[in-house]
Amino acid sequence: MRRGPRVALPLTPGGKRWATVLFVVLLTLFSLDAFFPPPLQRVRDVSPVVVDRNGQWLMAFTTRSGTWRLEARLDEIDPEFQRRLIAIEDKRFWFHPGVDPIALARASVSYARAGRVTQGGSTITMQLARLLEPRPRTIRSKLIEIIRAIQIEARWSKREILAAYLTMAPYGGNLEGVRAASRAYFQRDPMWLDDAEMALLIALPQAPEARRPDRRPQAARAARDRVLTMFVRAGLINERRAAEGRQVAMPTRAPFPYSAPHAAQSLVAAHPGEGVIRSSLDATLQRDLEALARRHAVNLERDAQIAIVAINLQDHSVRARIGGAGRERAGGYIDMSRAIRSPGSALKPFLYAIAFDEGIAAPETLVRDAPRRFGGYLPENFDRRFHGDVTLEDALRHSLNLPAVATLERIGANRFHAALRRTGAEVRLPRRAIAEPGLALALGGVGMTLEDLTQLYAALGDQGRSRPLVVDDSPGFALSRRFVRPETAERVLEILASSPHPAGRAPAMVARGAPSVAFKTGTSYGFRDAWSVGVSNGYAIGVWVGRPDGAPRPGATGRSEALPVLFEAFDLLGAPSEPQRAREEEERVAPALVRLETQEREGLSILFPPAGAEVLVLDYGADGRGLSLSARGGRAPLTWYAEGERVSGEETSGRAIWRPRAPGFYDVTVVDADGQSQSVRVRIRSSG
Repeated sequence: MRRGPRVALPLTPGGKRWATVLFVVLLTLFSLDAFFPPPLQRVRDVSPVVVDRNGQWLMAFTTRSGTWRLEARLDEIDPEFQRRLIAIEDKRFWFHPGVDPIALARASVSYARAGRVTQGGSTITMQLARLLEPRPRTIRSKLIEIIRAIQIEARWSKREILAAYLTMAPYGGNLEGVRAASRAYFQRDPMWLDDAEMALLIALPQAPEARRPDRRPQAARAARDRVLTMFVRAGLINERRAAEGRQVAMPTRAPFPYSAPHAAQSLVAAHPGEGVIRSSLDATLQRDLEALARRHAVNLERDAQIAIVAINLQDHSVRARIGGAGRERAGGYIDMSRAIRSPGSALKPFLYAIAFDEGIAAPETLVRDAPRRFGGYLPENFDRRFHGDVTLEDALRHSLNLPAVATLERIGANRFHAALRRTGAEVRLPRRAIAEPGLALALGGVGMTLEDLTQLYAALGDQGRSRPLVVDDSPGFALSRRFVRPETAERVLEILASSPHPAGRAPAMVARGAPSVAFKTGTSYGFRDAWSVGVSNGYAIGVWVGRPDGAPRPGATGRSEALPVLFEAFDLLGAPSEPQRAREEEERVAPALVRLETQEREGLSILFPPAGAEVLVLDYGADGRGLSLSARGGRAPLTWYAEGERVSGEETSGRAIWRPRAPGFYDVTVVDADGQSQSVRVRIRSSG
């Protein structure tokens, strides 16, 4: 059958008018929706939670408004709780467009009959709209909630809406969201809840302040029991389970876990806007070391703090970081694990490691530990004594200063500084050092953080490999650098492991089950910082003890203050000691490495006072403080004379204390055991 041509029926004037009106209405609605969207961004303002590497809670922070609002993730919330919540609050949640006409009609009829609200007609989406924009309970507010609910449904999926509601629902006080409530009342996340817990968490948002279990337990119990009865009527549980649930006592509110505050704050600052931040920390080790720091801090003055860093050698992840022994102590809010301080002698192992690795010296190389001037630098040993010829391994084992400076002079301060920087550790030169690092670098004349220093020791413990520290689960390319060869790193660690142990601590070789710790201590100038860093059982651990304001603590050394904490920290690891690999044969030292200096005996010379010097002396005679004389070279013992009269109070190290009788010019002479002598003429002046 042949069809005729299609004919378009013209719209009547009335039809055109209605079409125009409909178009204008739709355009207006779309425009209003675009210009006045619902404030969904509020849902993103959540409390950041820092967890450990296994997901265990460490610490959370309130939102800017001071509430505990934890992000709700449906995959981490009991699915049976979600099902019951929807059955009680909004049974047609999955089907309606944001508004349930049936529920609204039933609530309206009930209100008309009773003259008051007896049934709720709000859907979960409408409740979310009210939480986003709180308003007084009026008819106008209800209409706005309906419009907002439709807007929200157009933008989000049902699962996103449910997660947002469970994030913002009020639970009394400053608790918002089911995770915050579950944490506060049940001390765990809502991944599994019993019948009584589910009923309480469903009842609380309906009247959060009136039903707070920690303040109004009777009202909370009554509301929970009503919800349990609703579970029975809805066929969710039987009466026996409901009766059991009614017997459960009301919970009280507990404080949230508080651990690793300094580390958590830095992670939150590095991950703005994230609800859950996974760190590299180990919650158990973190809390154990925090308790250790607090226990030792009791014996310190109130102005002192303790910081600890523990790094796993396998992946260079920071497993514990304690910035201080407590915020109730002075400076407790300062993260001392990242404060820049002088490391003292703690850098010496890396100085010798580079010398060994590059063939400049060997552990058996001899060096003279005697008074010596390096340009304008005149270092001394910590105990102000000198020991003559010593091997470099003994110099490291006993932390002698002169051999360390002599080794740095051979390596070069710039070269050593660059090697440390290549490991990823930040080594900061003093402000007075315009461009060039000096020989004081060997004795800690730089600024470092405890975290950076421990990272250096982690490189020694990881067969000489340096890698960036891992502090969170952010993906990244970990570039590994070779700091020194594995055999060099192992040799340095063997030397450190044989260092004198702290008082009361038996060496690992005679103490069953004790870890063998390769450790080094450090004390900065003026007793301002006490350090101890060690490697053992797959970890590098660093300890700092001092005052956050940098004030001196006379007599407080790394050995006396930090070393006992370090050994207890390794004891807490609980791992068996590593087997010591027997050395098959002693390494033979190349002839060129027998001595660090030239084999010729250094000529006798006077270091102080220099010739022609004018020296100010405040007091004279036998009771005066005197003037320190020092010389180098020659063969011990050295004997001092002033104007031909032997100086008393001499030391075998070549030093002596001279107490002039009066101001004037003096000839000062030193004579060695072979009869060599050197003399200088100086002028002694008084303060007047």
